[in-house]
Amino acid sequence: MTLLSSLRSVSDTKQSPFAGSVPTSPLADSASGDSAATSPRDTIISVSPVALAKLKELRATEPDAEKLGLRLAVVSPPGEDFRYDLVFEEFLKSAFTDEVRTIDGFKFIMPSSDVDLLRGAELDYNEQAGLVLRNPNRPKAPAIEGLVRDDETSAQIEAIVSVDVNPMLAAHGGFVTFAGHDTEGTAYFTMGGGCHGCSMSKQTMLDGVQTMITERVTTITKVRDLTDHSSGANPYFS
Repeated sequence: MTLLSSLRSVSDTKQSPFAGSVPTSPLADSASGDSAATSPRDTIISVSPVALAKLKELRATEPDAEKLGLRLAVVSPPGEDFRYDLVFEEFLKSAFTDEVRTIDGFKFIMPSSDVDLLRGAELDYNEQAGLVLRNPNRPKAPAIEGLVRDDETSAQIEAIVSVDVNPMLAAHGGFVTFAGHDTEGTAYFTMGGGCHGCSMSKQTMLDGVQTMITERVTTITKVRDLTDHSSGANPYFS
C-alpha cells in the first residue's frame, strides 16, 4: 500500500490539488470512445466510492472543473518501490498515446507506458493516510550494464524468487526483484515493500534469499543487495 503524495504543482492546463501532502506515491473516451488497444470495459484501475467522492470534491475547487480528469503516472525508476504523480489535467488535451478511462463519470488519464504497472491497482482514501494506491504489481527490474538476465541461470533464479522467496517475504509486506547475475557467480537483487529500509534486510538477504538461491542454482555462490536502504520509509521492522 503506497501513500500518494509529493505531488508537483503545475500550470496552464494541469492543476494539482494535492500540493503540500505528506511526502512519500488521449483523447477523452466520452468524445471518441476508449482506446482501441483495450476493451472499453477495461478501466485498468479501480477507485473506491470514498476516493471518487474526495477527488470530485477537490476538483470542484478548480477552474473549469468539468474539463479536468486525474492523471496518474509512475515516477519511480525500475528497481525502486513505486512512487506516483497525481495531477488534475484537461483530458481533451491529453497525449494521443495516453489511456483515458471513465469511472462513474470521472476521467482517469494514464501514460500507456505505465498501464502494465498500474493494472489491477485500487485507489482508495481515508482521513489518516489520504489518497492511497494499493498496487498488486512489482516494479520492473533495474537495467544494469554487465549483468545477465536472459539465460538459463536467470530463469532458475526467477522461478525460485516467484515460487519460494517472495511468498515468504510477503508475510512481512516485502519482496525482492532479480536484477541479473554476473559471470563470477553473484546474483543481484533489489528489495522493496517492507524490506526496503528494514533493519533486518541484510539478514534476510544473506540467511534467506542467498541460502535459497545458492543451494538450488549451482552457478551462483552469493547474492548482493543493490537497494539503497537509507531511502526506505516505514520499514516493517525498525
